[in-house]
Amino acid sequence: MENSKPTNENNQNQGQKTQEGNKPQRNRRPNPHRQNSKPAQGQSNSNENGEKRNENRNRNRNRKPNPNRQGGQPRQEGQGNQSQGQKQANNNNRKPGNNNANRNSGGNKGRGGNKRKNVTTVNDTMRTSLEENKRVQEARMAPWKQIDLNSKGKVRFTPLGGLGEIGGNMAVLETETTAIVIDVGMSFPDETMHGVDILVPDFSYLHTIKDKIKAIVITHGHEDHIGAVPYLFKELKFPIYGTPLALAMIENKFNEHGLKGDSKYFRFVTKRKQYEIGDMKIEWIHNTHSIIDACSLAIETPAGILMHTADFKIDHTPVDGYTMDLRRYAHYGEKGVLCLFSDSTNSHNPGFTKSETVVGKTFDQLFEMAKGRVIMSTFSSNVHRIFQAMQRGVKHGRKICVIGRSMERNVETNRALGFVDIDDRHFIEVHEVPKYADHEVLIVTTGSQGETMAALNRMATDEHRHIKLKPSDTVIISASAIPGNEASVSKLMNLLMKAGVTVRYKEFSDIHVSGHAAQEEQKLILRLVQPKFFLPVHGEYNHIAKHAKTAVTCGVDERNILLMSDGDQVEITPKYLKKVKTVKSGKTYIDNQNNMTIENDVVLDRQKLAEDGIVTIVAQVSQSEGKLVGKPVVYTHGLVPDKEDKKFAKEIEQLLETMLLNMKAKGIPEHTVIENEIRAAVRKHIVRTKKRYPLIIPTVFVV
Repeated sequence: MENSKPTNENNQNQGQKTQEGNKPQRNRRPNPHRQNSKPAQGQSNSNENGEKRNENRNRNRNRKPNPNRQGGQPRQEGQGNQSQGQKQANNNNRKPGNNNANRNSGGNKGRGGNKRKNVTTVNDTMRTSLEENKRVQEARMAPWKQIDLNSKGKVRFTPLGGLGEIGGNMAVLETETTAIVIDVGMSFPDETMHGVDILVPDFSYLHTIKDKIKAIVITHGHEDHIGAVPYLFKELKFPIYGTPLALAMIENKFNEHGLKGDSKYFRFVTKRKQYEIGDMKIEWIHNTHSIIDACSLAIETPAGILMHTADFKIDHTPVDGYTMDLRRYAHYGEKGVLCLFSDSTNSHNPGFTKSETVVGKTFDQLFEMAKGRVIMSTFSSNVHRIFQAMQRGVKHGRKICVIGRSMERNVETNRALGFVDIDDRHFIEVHEVPKYADHEVLIVTTGSQGETMAALNRMATDEHRHIKLKPSDTVIISASAIPGNEASVSKLMNLLMKAGVTVRYKEFSDIHVSGHAAQEEQKLILRLVQPKFFLPVHGEYNHIAKHAKTAVTCGVDERNILLMSDGDQVEITPKYLKKVKTVKSGKTYIDNQNNMTIENDVVLDRQKLAEDGIVTIVAQVSQSEGKLVGKPVVYTHGLVPDKEDKKFAKEIEQLLETMLLNMKAKGIPEHTVIENEIRAAVRKHIVRTKKRYPLIIPTVFVV
């Protein structure tokens, strides 16, 4: 290889480099402060450099041994030159910033041998400590391993509402001898359920296990958790355990449904205290949500500890100052939790859900901007939201008028319990509103979901008896549309815009915040509890599937997670989690005008009427001749346009004549048989010609 051996001049240069501390070879700039730094005229630089090299060589020969050098021995003459080739390569390959590494490697070989590396000695004591720390870490990350796998206990969990939907939450937890019902909520109908106001769960399974049911356990007072309790109590009655606010709201419902005496079933609970119900012990744990006094549940069963978050978010700055009791989650997590049931509603939302207090800051801005009346609409159960609006009303010198039956009832209940601390002098009745200037009035009302009969919708359609909207009014809708209500909310917005008022809705990002946990909050609960099994609840299938993925990232074995639907019954033991059967579930339709049940077939008939219309046929048939007597009377609604009625009636008449002609050979049967034949023949004709499936109602008189 070219230049593989150093020349004598190179050897001399390398010797100089050795004594200069293994610095890379480079051209030196003359030092202006050194005497005779510049060569005299006519004198060669090479001669001067040669003299300096000779001088350095002589100095090296006379150098005293360095006692700090490894081995304490002086370097032998020529020793530096023996490794110069290797050192030259090291210097050429040296990178900026790696000087220390190079000095500790090949560069030290020319100074008395290899320098010993600084290697940690792992002795037996250190190794024992490492193993002990690893054991502690593994135990900390899987506290459920404390659970006795030899236990014969088992529980069954059966959701009867709240899965595959938003709302209607209801579930049954049962052992061999005890069953409890967790929440009994209602949900809202979709646009195809004509004349239906609310939906309540099917209670059929509760009837089959009614002898085992020891209690109804309520987590909080939202409609989707307590709205169906009166309908259940009309069929079955059990003790109801809950916090004072939740039971007070149920009492209001009982009074409406003529069940005032059933308040004797109430059992008021204290948080952080266990209640023995059958062979279970239940503790209510305070959480933060969009309603006061919301709770999670810690349930000790023969199989192990179960935790149910119910609806929650982790609000570190709640309006009332009572933060979520995360220490109790950690407490039970340390003991070892067999299974966690957790709210999945916002499982697609990254990050954290904002605090309820940010809405108050938005209200400050909106009240400053408002010149006339302020009309604020939100969920009637979101008392913290209502309270913040009322506080701003008082601050800006406005009188507060509460409109809407559910809003009035909830505000008065919370004032009676001390959750809304606003003096009576700040409130006025609806008929007193005209007595005050517009800038002195705050109206708090229902209707944020566009409900037809709600107060805000009646104001927007100019049907409210007392409140007529003005262009100077500011309407604040502090809510988001519940899935399925988007069209109703949009319709309400259009009506308000046509009325000329100023509407404050989604253009202000903090005008509403959710009451449900986002992904980071869900992760925190999963990490605090560290359960063996995980069952995501409360939400549509895509919500619980996403929550399951979040749980896997937090250390839950995906084999220990099940995605359920309403009616699925899951058996939980210390050893396994599995679906064992499916029980009857579904919805019962309720007409809120009279609080009566609407039968399924009635709803189905309404749907068919709306989608395909109806055909009625009235005909007389001669028994002796087997022919029509006169022309049949044919009416249609929702099937053919009026201008085609005569044409369609003629088609039906010809169809009946042909059918009767075929019947005549066998004899004319009784009228019910003829009606069934007419129904089948007309349906076949309409499906073939119109591609519709209307209700067909034939009436035949045999004469």
